[in-house]
Amino acid sequence: MTIATKLRNLFGVGECHTPLGRALVVEQFRILTNQVPVLYAVLLLDSISVCIVLPPTVNPWLRFGLPGALLTVSVIRMIQWIRLRGAVYTPEQAYRNLARMRLLSTALPAGFIIWTLALLEVVEPALRAPIALLVFMGCVGSAYCLASFPSASRLCVTIAGVPLVLRLVATGDALLVCIGVNLGLLLLLLVRMMSTNFGTLVGLIQTQARLADEGERARAAETSAIIEQAKAREIAGRFDLALNNMSQGLCFFDGEQRLIVCNRRYLEIYGLSPEHIYPGMQLNAIVDLRYAAGTAPLMKKADYLTWRNSEQIINRESDSIVELTGGRVVRICHRPMRDGGWVATHEDITERDRAEREVRHLASHDLLTDLPNRAALDQQLSLMMQRPDGADGFAVLCIDLDHFKEINDLFGHSVGDAVLRETSRRLSAAAQGAFLARVGGDEFIATTDQLPLAAGAELLARRMREAFAAPLEIEGQALKLDLSIGIALHPRDGETPTALLANADAALYRAKHDGRGTVRLFTSAMDQQLRDRRAMEHDLRSAVENGELYLEYQPQQHRSGEITGFEALVRWQHPVRGIVPPGEFIPVAEKSGVITKIDEWVLREACRQAATWNEKVRIAVNVSATQFRRENIEQQVRNALRESGLAPSRLELEITEGVLIEDIARAGQTLASLKSLGVMIALDDFGTGYSSLSYLEAFPLDRIKIDRSFVSNLGVSPRSLAIVRAVIGLAHGFNVPVLAEGVETSEQLAILIRERCDDVQGYLIGRPRSAEQYCEQMRAEGGARLIAAS
Repeated sequence: MTIATKLRNLFGVGECHTPLGRALVVEQFRILTNQVPVLYAVLLLDSISVCIVLPPTVNPWLRFGLPGALLTVSVIRMIQWIRLRGAVYTPEQAYRNLARMRLLSTALPAGFIIWTLALLEVVEPALRAPIALLVFMGCVGSAYCLASFPSASRLCVTIAGVPLVLRLVATGDALLVCIGVNLGLLLLLLVRMMSTNFGTLVGLIQTQARLADEGERARAAETSAIIEQAKAREIAGRFDLALNNMSQGLCFFDGEQRLIVCNRRYLEIYGLSPEHIYPGMQLNAIVDLRYAAGTAPLMKKADYLTWRNSEQIINRESDSIVELTGGRVVRICHRPMRDGGWVATHEDITERDRAEREVRHLASHDLLTDLPNRAALDQQLSLMMQRPDGADGFAVLCIDLDHFKEINDLFGHSVGDAVLRETSRRLSAAAQGAFLARVGGDEFIATTDQLPLAAGAELLARRMREAFAAPLEIEGQALKLDLSIGIALHPRDGETPTALLANADAALYRAKHDGRGTVRLFTSAMDQQLRDRRAMEHDLRSAVENGELYLEYQPQQHRSGEITGFEALVRWQHPVRGIVPPGEFIPVAEKSGVITKIDEWVLREACRQAATWNEKVRIAVNVSATQFRRENIEQQVRNALRESGLAPSRLELEITEGVLIEDIARAGQTLASLKSLGVMIALDDFGTGYSSLSYLEAFPLDRIKIDRSFVSNLGVSPRSLAIVRAVIGLAHGFNVPVLAEGVETSEQLAILIRERCDDVQGYLIGRPRSAEQYCEQMRAEGGARLIAAS
């Protein structure tokens, strides 16, 4: 260690870089604020005492001037230190004050020792000892007051005490030398004592800091414990909240089948009172309460406990669904624990189970009629074919409602749905327990194994037809229905469900072909008819792409004799079959869905050809119910007009009554959107259906077409004439022109002209022919007369 380091350790202020150093500096300064004023008081008394003992012969400067200055400084410093009492200082502030104190501990003792040494030189030898002792006592008192600040204390002793001792020893006088030596020893003891006391102070401060730190840690530990306890209470509260807000019931049982804990949902599921359930309660007692509450399983208590305590339940993970006596269904998830206890969740799945049953029911039943559907039929047929007694076979009846489409088109879907529901009810009653399913719009399938099969099936078919002897009363309408039924027998007519159903359908097709309202058993000849129909459906799908469809046009004539337009009629030129009548392929197209493609082609082709005609000649295109129901009919018409360049006013769309009434609001919107394009709207086949003249006011109609059934009886039936006259009169009242269809005789034409019918159409005017055959009338500049042969 170097001398500089030793001196810095002896006379340094200290440091503020460690917690101990900072605490020590603050404590030193606190003690000095109490001791330093005493120090200055000692110096004042000591100086005054010295001045008193000095003889008058001493120089006044030494006797009064120099001590007066020293006393003035001491008084000022004493007042300053008194003001510092009670204030709280930071370690940095305390450090700065200690540094100043150390500086004054050097300057002030130096001033006093200089004054003292000067006095010793001028006073008589007899006064040297008293003066030295007085000054030394002031030095000792000052050092003692600065004992808490060793560096300042040591400086005071070194500067004020050591020179005085050395001066006394240097006098050579035996008494003064002895006094000097004793005073030096006293200084050493004083320094030793002050170092020891300062070490004790440092130890006390260390102990205080340690105790404060331990106290802080204790308080922190206490605070942490309080926080942990609060957290534990919060977690327990959350656990309790979570436990009691679970959607599932939860229960813990130990190895002795004693209840550990259960939540509120468990009690709610089984209708148990919280006052009656407590930890430690035996499972048997809880089961007794459940049986008393009516929430026990659908079995005897003994059987339930036997099942509950069985090996496969008690010691293994298991998921069980239990139906309770009150009608609830509970799913129990059991999980065993090592001590033989278990934890189990109990979930009330009553609504879910009901919903699943409903879904399963819906998956196998028709939504409208609640009869089994196609999926259920497939399952039924498979089961009947696989049963051990299946050697006797069974019969399949394919049932179809006659003229249902007309009812649906005429009265709308709501009436059609009501008809289907009532039909299902009557068929179910007639089936007398036989399986019955709805597999299509108006198509039903029944099975029976009553022997003999053919006779049993025909008996069932007869009962079903007899069920419709009375009309169906639907929304004030008396609707007369009949059934067409086709029958196929298993295994004779098919060994697979597909073959059996196909042959029953073939028999149904034959029944409808033979005049409807009939029953037909499948024969081998029908198989060929079925294949022909399927082949037609297959060929029809590609007829548009292959260019096999074409249009013929039937002229429409004003009562003045002028040709005003043509109605487009679709025809099919099959490459093998030749000309296929519309009555044969249109129903197939409607049933298979190909009608959509045909409708769009007819509209485009009719507009394309009409665009090349005389601008005064209109083209009329029939709109099928399927096409009218489509959301994009407006866009179809718009596209056809744009692509062909045909003026919208030359296109007339013919709509049937049935399409309009099935959804009047939607029909009105669709007609309004079509009218916004500028096309004309005609009501086709008026008189065959609902025939409400309210259409004339409700819908934007440009023309009414009287059905041919009324025209054909003109001149024969006064009733037909009255109807035609009324329709024409009322339509004209709404400024709506009338066209009569099916005009075949001159007498009919004359009557219609007399009744002021606006336009006529029929074989008398012209048969449907190709555009080339009517080329002259289509391209005439105006006022054209029909000259093509009819």
